[in-house]
Amino acid sequence: MSDKPSLVFCHGLWADGSCFSKLIPTLRAEGHEVITAEYGLDSAQGDVDCTIRALGRVSSPAILVGHSYGGSVITAAGTDDRVIGLVYIAALAPDEDETSQGQQNKFPVTDVFSHIEIADGRVWLLRSGIDAFCGDLTPDEKEIVWATAMSPVADLFNQKPEGVAWRTKPSAYVVAKHDNTVNPELERAAAQRMGATTYEVESDHVPMLSHPEIVLTAIRNLVASLQESLATA
Repeated sequence: MSDKPSLVFCHGLWADGSCFSKLIPTLRAEGHEVITAEYGLDSAQGDVDCTIRALGRVSSPAILVGHSYGGSVITAAGTDDRVIGLVYIAALAPDEDETSQGQQNKFPVTDVFSHIEIADGRVWLLRSGIDAFCGDLTPDEKEIVWATAMSPVADLFNQKPEGVAWRTKPSAYVVAKHDNTVNPELERAAAQRMGATTYEVESDHVPMLSHPEIVLTAIRNLVASLQESLATA
């Protein structure tokens, strides 16, 4: 068993666990157990429950890593005692009195929401919105994102699981400076109020695919900080 914390990844809307494919091999090679929480975006509490189940499949302690709406998931799931740290990637991080939608409503609407369709009770990203979502990827990478996009239930952002882990647990935050999905000013404000170690990157909404080294640095530095704290405790 490694002496390094396990890593549990949580995806956002219009994505699945494959969005972390440029991080997982390196982190495994560095000695981490890694798993993605493959939830269905059917309910916010259901997604949190799936993440907590994933924690049970790797050794403890663990760090949760959330992208986009996955930040809302790790904010709630991170209150689990097995979690020692949080990494947010261009992510939502609602407070106790906010929903995911409520947090977004405090900032101007981003371009991606001009390219969605609600059908069959789900929110679908139209092909015309792929550049707003991940415009700095290669054409082939964009097609993979499109092919693996999971669509959420229409009221997902208005649901509110209990728990705000960033109030009590160390965090890192990667701000995507050119994000057209989550407003970059929301990202900066979220990072500031949680007291996160913050990294800004010249990226659209998916820096783990366009600039994986920055995200790896954020994870590594949080791991090192936590290990130092545990060693001196």
